[in-house]
Amino acid sequence: MTSSDLPADLAATVKRALAEDIGDGDLTAGLIPRSARVRAQLITREAAILCGSAWFDEVFRQLDSSVRIDWSTRDGDRLQANQILCALAGPARALLTGERTAMNFLQTLSGTATTARHYVDAVAGTRAVILDTRKTVPGLRTAQKYAVRCAGAQNHRMGLYDAILIKENHISAAGSVSAAVQAARAQAPTGTTVEVEVETLEQLREALAAGTDRLLLDNFSLKRLREAVAENGGRARLEASGGITLDNVRAVADTGVDCISIGAITKHVRAVDLSLRFNPS
Repeated sequence: MTSSDLPADLAATVKRALAEDIGDGDLTAGLIPRSARVRAQLITREAAILCGSAWFDEVFRQLDSSVRIDWSTRDGDRLQANQILCALAGPARALLTGERTAMNFLQTLSGTATTARHYVDAVAGTRAVILDTRKTVPGLRTAQKYAVRCAGAQNHRMGLYDAILIKENHISAAGSVSAAVQAARAQAPTGTTVEVEVETLEQLREALAAGTDRLLLDNFSLKRLREAVAENGGRARLEASGGITLDNVRAVADTGVDCISIGAITKHVRAVDLSLRFNPS
């Protein structure tokens, strides 16, 4: 990943996070002399995929630009337990004040990337691509979407504004799959992807006849997924979703679907165990 891949709202996201933690000021850090300086090392306690270094850096940049951070790893790297990730040096107050916020970003985004990489590794060698969903931590969508890309997976739509996904309630309100797709084509900007969530092969056939770009196969069994792939014949991209775990994702990929979306990547996040060790400078 490069700096051009970073979300445009990164600095604003960090600013909000610091504001909610610091408020009117860090009362405890105020006990430390302004002149005090420290050195620190960031260490991972477990194997993981690193993600979030830019958020970590931005925390300290906003607090005190004299803080120096030297990374020996980069986003997307596979980490081993007890590996040193970076060294820090600077004013003790800034490092103590920013520690928790910086770690929150790095642990959460590394957790997201680590989970995503598990799924990517599980389907390696198949045609299937792992996708995220909109089931993200509020306020961290662009950050988690970045973490997913760091892991080698891909993003589904960013939000409700950049693609159309017609679900059961949309179909019910529109009257039919065909009517919903026709309305989408009539109203959406040119080039907008139109996807239909289907629960039966009948709906799949109707959606294909209506000219949908993608089909979301919701909670299909492996047998029905294979039938859907055969029925589709390459006309639309097929996305499997619902009830997919690390235990069965390979079998789903082997059915021939194009992509597999998994909400757990961003929703069921377990923070990676990291430790920031301080030493007097």
